[in-house]
Amino acid sequence: MSKLRAAITGVGGYVPDYVLDNNELSKLVETNDEWITSRTGIKERRILKGKGDFEGELLGTSHMCKFAVEELLQKTNTKPEEIDLILVATVTPDYIFPSTANIVQDMIGAKNAFSYDLQAACSGFLYALATGAQFIESGKYKKVVVIGADKMSSIIDYSDRKTCIIFGDGAAAVLLEPSIDETGIQDFILKSDGSGLQYLNCKAGGSRKPASHETVDNREHYAFQEGATVFKYAVSNMADVSAEIMEKNHLKSDDIAWLVPHQANKRIIDATADRMGLSADKVMMNIERYGNTTAGTIPLCFWDFEKKFKKGDNVVLAAFGGGFTWGSLYLKWSYDSK
Repeated sequence: MSKLRAAITGVGGYVPDYVLDNNELSKLVETNDEWITSRTGIKERRILKGKGDFEGELLGTSHMCKFAVEELLQKTNTKPEEIDLILVATVTPDYIFPSTANIVQDMIGAKNAFSYDLQAACSGFLYALATGAQFIESGKYKKVVVIGADKMSSIIDYSDRKTCIIFGDGAAAVLLEPSIDETGIQDFILKSDGSGLQYLNCKAGGSRKPASHETVDNREHYAFQEGATVFKYAVSNMADVSAEIMEKNHLKSDDIAWLVPHQANKRIIDATADRMGLSADKVMMNIERYGNTTAGTIPLCFWDFEKKFKKGDNVVLAAFGGGFTWGSLYLKWSYDSK
């Protein structure tokens, strides 16, 4: 009897309407389109604006998740009450508690699902996808929704050129169901190194540094990144783990249809593809339009390029994020898009 696998059977996504391009950013910080594009590959990013459900609140990560999941359910002809589990990978939850997944569960009417958040920064979607797959492979559940979503604009200092040029907002979701053939998630390698804390973090807002006048005045509730160090770690670790999963599963470059990398920086993506021996036409990239949406980047690539996938395609996912966290996942695509 063949192993029960978890297969992606549908994709839904959402990006906000507001476009923040490089020219507009050049009015906020000392930069220009050529400088940003040459270093990151980013031309524009989407920003979530508008008021939320309660007086004084803004639209949050949950709202983007809701739109993405609603599209996913409509495309897969799935009823909300059929969902068993909702996982949301995010570093920008609506609140400290309850979890954003709980809020999404209520928003979409998934009354039979349990739900929780998972935080692994830019690797969050990979971690969540691997976690969701275990619930399918155990035979316990039949329909698991995995969402990668972040409203990075809520923790970005738009006077800091090192970070404000990189990040954007967006969300995308996939439906995991038991595979009826040999397609689905085949293998994954997930890693972490907590010593990376000092190089990529959000200093305040947690139990070590609760919010105070001092933390606000010191602008410590924004994302901090020591760019050169993070770049060095990201290039080596993301490339290494992608090569490792190929070797572990006896995959050659010719066997791989697509690399779907975390959209952090074009140079990091290029280095990963080079290490895997892949030409540019096998690499999915939309960083120029969305920037780095953290946990949202990989599923947004699925959403953007869904029609390019063919059933049986060998697909490798790779990511690197704050923590440090990184990993790679190998799957066989499970359907031909209509």
